[in-house]
Amino acid sequence: MIQRFTARRLLLLAVSLLPACALAADVPPPPPLAARSWVLMDAASGTVLVDHSASQRLPPASLTKLMTAHVAALELQRGRLKEGDRVLISEKAWRMGGSKMFVMVGDKVAVRDLLQGIIVQSGNDASIALAEHIAGSEDSFAAMMNEEAKRLGLADTHFVNATGWPDPNHYSSALDMAKLARAIILEDPAHYALYKEKEFVWNNIRQPNRNLLLWRDATVDGLKTGHTEEAGYCLVASARRDDTRFIAAVFGTASEAARASETAKLLGYGFSFFESRVFFRKNEAIQAVDVWKGAARSAKSGVANDFAAVLPKRAGEEYKTRVVLKDGDVVAPVAAGAQLGRVELLDADGKVVMQAPLVALEAVEQGGFLRRMWDGIRLFFRGIFG
Repeated sequence: MIQRFTARRLLLLAVSLLPACALAADVPPPPPLAARSWVLMDAASGTVLVDHSASQRLPPASLTKLMTAHVAALELQRGRLKEGDRVLISEKAWRMGGSKMFVMVGDKVAVRDLLQGIIVQSGNDASIALAEHIAGSEDSFAAMMNEEAKRLGLADTHFVNATGWPDPNHYSSALDMAKLARAIILEDPAHYALYKEKEFVWNNIRQPNRNLLLWRDATVDGLKTGHTEEAGYCLVASARRDDTRFIAAVFGTASEAARASETAKLLGYGFSFFESRVFFRKNEAIQAVDVWKGAARSAKSGVANDFAAVLPKRAGEEYKTRVVLKDGDVVAPVAAGAQLGRVELLDADGKVVMQAPLVALEAVEQGGFLRRMWDGIRLFFRGIFG
């Protein structure tokens, strides 16, 4: 369905879907959780389904290592770090207390092994060693962590170390950790597989992943646990069933067993009552838009990011999409990424509940002299005769 409208009415800023619970009166409230703070998020759209004190600043304990591993993965993507690079283990890393990978001072350990030690074994020693290798010091690496937190919009997060060791100026929130988990899942799927590994052996020491849900629910495939006396027992977990993936972040439970059971309740609630739908994929051609005076007659258009929403179960068929083109003619040159209109998601009453820019997926250069002249004549007479 195509609808045209005047340019002054064009709104191309993406808006969030209404809170999922507001979309259907028959969705019950979430179960009560014995935790200080928690959030349930749809991975595809980033929509928060339900939460409790989600932005409260709390000590994240070893959940911090989600950012440590994420920054390292980004350095791998940029080519400034290689999985086979050998990392010299400093005395500071070796002496670090808490959970350990059990690397030895003076050893040279591959980056890929340190990543496993951080993600699976929650190794403080591995975290410091990798931080020092990437940035020269743990302090400098913490600055990189904070820059990435800023990029991701983590408004209630600040890091002073790579491990989550207690510090008054080291904090995060359930919402921010869910956002970070989503970035890990979407931006680095190659390394995300590490988060579901149940154990890792290093220095002849076999250590299990502390995420008990990996053993209890086959759909859970990550992410990370954390615990200090001040933070309590924390868990960020993600599970995928069919085409729906949810992320649960739970802070401040009373025990290892409680953090698993409370997180399982939250994930179970989400899968019982909601489903995730991707209506248009990133860079998928949605519609060809006519282009005048161009080397090509049209430009493929689509969305720059997945156009996704989380909806109450059995309500998905009540929602429809609509493409709305910008008023006026599109004249070459057209740059890739240029805004050509918008896509909308409408509920059963025809109300727009979500929208995103419709952009050119390819550039269209100006056509030759004859094409430009001919199209100019056609546009002139079309303007006269309508």
